[in-house]
Amino acid sequence: MHIHILGICGTFMGGLAALAREAGHKVTGCDAGVYPPMSDQLRALGIELIEGFGADQMALKPDVYVIGNVVSRARLADGSPKFPLMEAILESGATYTSGPQWLAEHVLHHPSQPRHVLAVAGTHGKTTTTSMLAWILQAAGLEPGFLVGGVPMNFGVSARLGRLSSPADVAAHKRTPFVIEADEYDTAFFDKRSKFVHYHPRTAILNNLEFDHADIFDNLAAIERQFHHLVRTVPGSGRVVVNADEDSLQRVLDQGYWSGVAKFGVNANATGQEGWSVQGEPDNFTVLHHGTEVGRVQWDITGVHNQLNALAAIAAAEHLGVSPAQAAASLSEFQNVRRRMEVRGTVHRAGGDITVYDDFAHHPTAIRTTVDGLRRKVGPNARILAVFEPRSNTMKLGTMKSQLPWSLEDANLAFCHSGGLDWDAVDALSPMGARACVGATVDEVIAQVVAAAQAGDHVLCMSNGGFGGIHAKLLTALAA
Repeated sequence: MHIHILGICGTFMGGLAALAREAGHKVTGCDAGVYPPMSDQLRALGIELIEGFGADQMALKPDVYVIGNVVSRARLADGSPKFPLMEAILESGATYTSGPQWLAEHVLHHPSQPRHVLAVAGTHGKTTTTSMLAWILQAAGLEPGFLVGGVPMNFGVSARLGRLSSPADVAAHKRTPFVIEADEYDTAFFDKRSKFVHYHPRTAILNNLEFDHADIFDNLAAIERQFHHLVRTVPGSGRVVVNADEDSLQRVLDQGYWSGVAKFGVNANATGQEGWSVQGEPDNFTVLHHGTEVGRVQWDITGVHNQLNALAAIAAAEHLGVSPAQAAASLSEFQNVRRRMEVRGTVHRAGGDITVYDDFAHHPTAIRTTVDGLRRKVGPNARILAVFEPRSNTMKLGTMKSQLPWSLEDANLAFCHSGGLDWDAVDALSPMGARACVGATVDEVIAQVVAAAQAGDHVLCMSNGGFGGIHAKLLTALAA
């Protein structure tokens, strides 16, 4: 089959492209501003990438067009379509589908290769938890397939098919595990359901749930309803792994569930001795199940949020028969995900190196937990310079701007890139006083950071985009 993917450089669509190629399909694709790291990964796989969404791509005549949710029926100021290729597809009557739909039909639930799908949902931590779970299953010898919205450093790729089942396995209903990051964002312009309703998991993790994606959801209740749609798809023999500390997720369960439920939380009180909990600090903690010690995790990963991610992954892996002790031990070799507190470089200064980090945090809660994780790692006396851009659709709308000072409480200084915002970042950050700076351009932000940086500082850059290459530019400017 020849598939042509519109919006191929997104993390999900790029991973789908890699899976389709590995499965033997011919894959081409297009995007606006074809960009790394996904463009590099796809070209290495021999996938042809086309710049833009021109209607001339109809000449490729693929069997099916796979449409990413970046594509819409939007019009430019002059009235011309923003995505001419999509208009041509519709006019011609050519076959098209969404990415999640194609993935479900041709990878997750293809009759010749039935899989045990493990879906990881939540406002925060999906990529990290998906990566942890895939690594636990790999260490247990299960050779899982996976699709992650990032690059797990244990694997070096964002997606793979995993072990293929033999005819005997299929006949015996033995399913190869497939771990997928399950996003609640909408599927496509023609399918406004959340992506994850297509995946039909046997094991589902509900990691946490807050209001997000203000561009498509009116309120938290609307997102809770989508999470319940996911719960409805889990079979009776399946398992829903739920964060017991989240009232929003309890409201999801209160709408009804039809499978096993495993609860996890930071302490035993949260799970009522019926679930999974921890004792100890985030870098060295005991895993408890029904109040009994069943494993220990010792690693270099920071943050209480990652303790919760680990608990969720361990509880999900246990559903496939991986012992908690084995799962916990394998996490000692977990190398995290690119762009999750990733050290991008250091600059030597007399009195101590300045370290520059890259992290994907962009929601206020994620920013706060990321800064808290770094604070726990570097101690109370080290200076943290938080550099961020409100780039997600929700943040661009200004829906959560009032939470930014709270999210940055543990940082000594904060630097905000305000380019492209329709709201006043200076006013939003005013409760922080002189601790906050705002720059209209990346270069202006870099100049502010360089002027403020001191020996021994930790410069934490946070964005869900490329941030204008700020990490390399900062390292260069700090070294000058």
